[in-house]
Amino acid sequence: MNLSSIRKTQLIEANRKEYGDACDTLRWISAEQALAATQERNDLLSSLHNRVVFCCNNTKLDGRDLSHGCEICTQGSWSCLFIHGRCNCRCFYCSSQQTENLVPTTNTVPFPDVVDYIDYIRILGFTGVSFSGGEPLMMLDNTLHYLNEVKQTCGDEIYTWLYTNGTLATRETLLKLKNAGLNEIRFDIGATGMKLDAAKTAVDLVDVVTVEIPALPEEFELMKAKIIEMESVGIRHLNLHQLRLTPYNLPRLLNRNYTFLHGERVAVLESELTALRLIRWAYDHHIRLPINYCSFVYKNRFHRAAARRKSAEFVRKPYEDITASGYIRALELAGEVEALNRLSDTLRQSGSEDCLWSLDTRKSRMYVATSLWPLIDASQFHFSVTYAEAKILPAVTYGNYFVELPLNRQRSLYVEKITVSEKIELDHVLVERLRKLIEWGDTQQHDERGGEKWERVRLFEFIEEGLAVYF
Repeated sequence: MNLSSIRKTQLIEANRKEYGDACDTLRWISAEQALAATQERNDLLSSLHNRVVFCCNNTKLDGRDLSHGCEICTQGSWSCLFIHGRCNCRCFYCSSQQTENLVPTTNTVPFPDVVDYIDYIRILGFTGVSFSGGEPLMMLDNTLHYLNEVKQTCGDEIYTWLYTNGTLATRETLLKLKNAGLNEIRFDIGATGMKLDAAKTAVDLVDVVTVEIPALPEEFELMKAKIIEMESVGIRHLNLHQLRLTPYNLPRLLNRNYTFLHGERVAVLESELTALRLIRWAYDHHIRLPINYCSFVYKNRFHRAAARRKSAEFVRKPYEDITASGYIRALELAGEVEALNRLSDTLRQSGSEDCLWSLDTRKSRMYVATSLWPLIDASQFHFSVTYAEAKILPAVTYGNYFVELPLNRQRSLYVEKITVSEKIELDHVLVERLRKLIEWGDTQQHDERGGEKWERVRLFEFIEEGLAVYF
């Protein structure tokens, strides 16, 4: 959970760019508050150390008894289908306006035809599908249509769950969802004043009933009572999220006296501490209801990395590698043509597959897979690295290298390979650091001596460890 001053400055600048003058109206954490809050969090985590399971690079806890949907999420094998973008509630913490009437969409790709969507989840190898919105029950017929077709076609290969605020979850509706094959339903009870009425009704009808809400600091005492109630009525899981700031919810969060944290996105300090306090309270009081804290950094890091990884295999070259954070790494060697030819001969004699390197004698360079690193005499070459991101798009832009991804005879998607870094030149020190990082993992924490160049390399290489740093 360390961050270099370089990385902190980068994050602060990105947040100020997103929020502009509004940044000056936010109650940012002070250095003194950060020290105190970090100490409290460390104490909370220490008290939970032998009682909960920390998973996903220690960005998520408790991982001892996650719902199957959450397990699929941690594996990066989940597609979330937004049935539409409208909602009948106006929760103060909602991150977007929820007034768009979209066709069913996932990762910005629309799927007006359910057959195309089923082909998509099969080709990408997903094992879980969730239905969200907006409020998916506002378009119940469409939700049932997609759910029914997914389950009819894929059966138990696909685990399904649905997010709802519960206001439209009548017994009749819940029974229709169950009969269509829904495995799990998740209620945001924050939309209904923390009432569990709909969730209680669902317990007898849907196999797995989960409550999934932001950890609201002002509801700490109420949540204790609700946790006891959830356990008593048969709720199977409680997922607590961290409140995060968006340009849409800023006016409402600003009025709640929250303390805001810089980071990959702006988040609320008190929300994270509330989640951890509730988990410790539940253990201290022998509550058996599994409570999972889904931090913002978990969602931001792991969801994005999973999407990149799914797409990257379609467009990477055999001599390119996919990093832990899902980016495509191209390692380039430059040097004398004779040295490059000797290396090429060495690689062939070693039995390495020809596809694992690409030699361009005209430009005196070679691209190599990092698995060949032990065969390379680093002193003979200049090293550089470039990173790209793969994205699945509904139509080709012609601005990047792409491959067509046929779903069926009627429809294709396109996977584009988008360069996201300049060519990063590596001196011998950074070459050795990168080699160790790839071979042994991220054993070196953020190091000021590496400079901004090393920070950029680490950003593309690794999913950061631990919860967000408070600053």
